[in-house]
Amino acid sequence: MALKQQLTDDMKAAMKAGDKSRLGVIRLVNAAIKQKEVDERIVLDDAQVLAVLEKMLKQRRDSVSQFDAAGRRDLADIERAEMAVIESYLPAKLDEAAIRAAIDAAVAETGASGPADMGKLMGVLKPRLAGQADMGQVSALVKQTLGGG
Repeated sequence: MALKQQLTDDMKAAMKAGDKSRLGVIRLVNAAIKQKEVDERIVLDDAQVLAVLEKMLKQRRDSVSQFDAAGRRDLADIERAEMAVIESYLPAKLDEAAIRAAIDAAVAETGASGPADMGKLMGVLKPRLAGQADMGQVSALVKQTLGGG
């Protein structure tokens, strides 16, 4: 529950400091977390909160590319500011060497040997690397490792 508590504490601090933009983003994050908890009738742990944050980050990346394509720099800048706040709650990103090391460890653990084992391998890697790596990049590296790409 540490991440949810940190979000709550930061929301209170942003209120006291009068930081409206940061406060707005934290409220959006808390609303997304609460929505998922209500929809699924569960209490999210840190890994699930990270998944919510990753999803919100991906949505903003998509929005930035759309706004840039439409020439709406003002809206793209707002999305980038929101991305910076959301990213501050994510763990540090792993470099490619660390991701490859995690893939190698998972291959050794699962005995994956070919492209057919990709799902099994991703199932092991996703919880381990959540929030620390772009899963698209992980998927590409797994394909490369298993000889499927």
